[in-house]
Amino acid sequence: MRHLWSFLAGLVVAPVTWVLVTLGQDGSERTVHRWVEIGTYSTPNLIEPAVYLGVAGILLGLLGTLRFSPLGPAVAGLLLAVPYLGLFVAPFSVRDRIPESWKMLGDPLPLRHPLENGTLFLIGVLLLMAVFSGQRWRQRPRGAAAEAELTPADKPVEHNPSLGDWPPTGPNKEGDPAPLTLAYPDTPTEPLPRRSGGESPWSAPPRATTRPEGTTETR
Repeated sequence: MRHLWSFLAGLVVAPVTWVLVTLGQDGSERTVHRWVEIGTYSTPNLIEPAVYLGVAGILLGLLGTLRFSPLGPAVAGLLLAVPYLGLFVAPFSVRDRIPESWKMLGDPLPLRHPLENGTLFLIGVLLLMAVFSGQRWRQRPRGAAAEAELTPADKPVEHNPSLGDWPPTGPNKEGDPAPLTLAYPDTPTEPLPRRSGGESPWSAPPRATTRPEGTTETR
């Protein structure tokens, strides 16, 4: 079905592009020649042909870059390139078959102009290059595409510890705060006095200290 819609789009875009390119080129050429004749220019006179050329470029870009089917660009490319190739075989017959006295929106429509200057052949070859894209002929599987959209590429791993696992076990990383304690040291800072010769250090009275000579005791 997608190839059918692409085929119909190519049939419509090719003649519309031919007309828009003709209006744009003819309008631009007549405007610039008029500026040269009078020796001055007016920029708004160039807006209308620029719009025609811009719309033609948008249509060709959409038809040539959308990745749904290359059949449309191939059909449009053939319709635009074949008339120029016919000039190699029967140039007068091809030229006579193209109308020259048509008008559109009050402006002349010289359809032979883009054919004779090679613009149609250039556009047709550019569109035909879409045929060589093999990926555009394959249809993308819908199931895989939908699954790829719903499933994220990288899902973060969540860790929900239970109440029995608090605080979490594991090696402390550098910079983690130390665990809370009751402010008592785990080991005594100074060793306790030991017994020597069966004597308790707490049962013996403290020994008297010697005073230096020449001092009297004050009572």
